[in-house]
Amino acid sequence: MSSIDVGKSVFSKVDQIGIVVKDLEKTMRFCEKILGVKSFSTMERDLGYAKLKTGFFWLGNIQIELIQVVEGRTIHSKFLEERGEGIHHLGFFVKDIEKELDRLKKEGIKVLERGEVLGVAKFAYLDTEKALGFILELIQF
Repeated sequence: MSSIDVGKSVFSKVDQIGIVVKDLEKTMRFCEKILGVKSFSTMERDLGYAKLKTGFFWLGNIQIELIQVVEGRTIHSKFLEERGEGIHHLGFFVKDIEKELDRLKKEGIKVLERGEVLGVAKFAYLDTEKALGFILELIQF
């Protein structure tokens, strides 16, 4: 079996796990009680075509993002309808999202959805679900 050197790849370390939930507050209470989470960062996001409530916390060096669709249609609501609650994506923090998207486009990887959050972060969900069973996300702060 050959070994693969992922040391220089943006995919060498998972930075975030995104989980789609039906009820953000209920899930946060569970995480407080069972996982011992002491601090959440929450925000409501209006994407124009949908509204989301999100909660963030850290498990070690991995950021957990809980995502509740409040209204509208997103890839998250589609996931919830087709699969129910669960792990939606693995996120990777990148320095230059455009450079990485150009590189992945050459490999045939398409973007499902992309956007910007409060002028602080850019994100792009990649069309990897058929190949991997889940979505990869690039995140640039």
